[in-house]
Amino acid sequence: AAYSVYYGKGRDAYDVRGRTAHESLFNAANGTYRGPSSQQGYSPFSTWTRGLAWAMLGFAEQLEFLDSLQADDVRVDTRLYDAAAATCDFYIDHAAAADGIPYWDTGAPGLDALGDWGSRPADPFNDREPVDSSAAAIAAQGLLRLSRVIARHGGDGTRYEQAGLRVLDTLIDETGPYLSRDTAHQGLLLHSIYHRPNGWDHVPAASKVPRGESSMWGDYHLREVALYVKRLAEGGSYYTFFGPSAHTR
Repeated sequence: AAYSVYYGKGRDAYDVRGRTAHESLFNAANGTYRGPSSQQGYSPFSTWTRGLAWAMLGFAEQLEFLDSLQADDVRVDTRLYDAAAATCDFYIDHAAAADGIPYWDTGAPGLDALGDWGSRPADPFNDREPVDSSAAAIAAQGLLRLSRVIARHGGDGTRYEQAGLRVLDTLIDETGPYLSRDTAHQGLLLHSIYHRPNGWDHVPAASKVPRGESSMWGDYHLREVALYVKRLAEGGSYYTFFGPSAHTR
């Protein structure tokens, strides 16, 4: 929260509220912060969208956990909420296309050739830059969980709830490009990316960029967010990383 998330307060020339850096570098001798870095993203000064999604979900889940403790046992650091809200806002406003699906990095060099990509649905079949459906599945859960944390504290989490449901609706649309319907395919969620800079993703013969593959984290989080929404729709308790939640709608 202190180093890998930006808050738009002028920390450096790339300080856009809610963007994240994959890694933070520190001086090994004295522990001082040196700067952002990235391995799976395009650069330290762009946002790798799966890293962003991990932050969105991680901060929201930490807030859920803190809510489960007795009030006199913990004092919630406002930075956790600030980080959750900032990253979720960045995803909605800067990372996701119109259907809620992100490309793999907000600074990916080929995005410029796609024009105003944010104003229309993401295209997993373009030949410039791959989307990352696994980032979308993780982000959907972060958005939805944050919306409920806000509601429990008397706020309005509608913006995040609607965004999360939009992402999930796109991913599980049986007529869309993301849910695998091939019984011979070993995955569930198509168009997931692992490590774009290292070239570790499968590029089909007729394509210039990776597409069509699944990942264990993409499949896991799609199933988890679907179960989460199902539990809420039924009015029952839902799962958290620390056990079933006592909170119900």
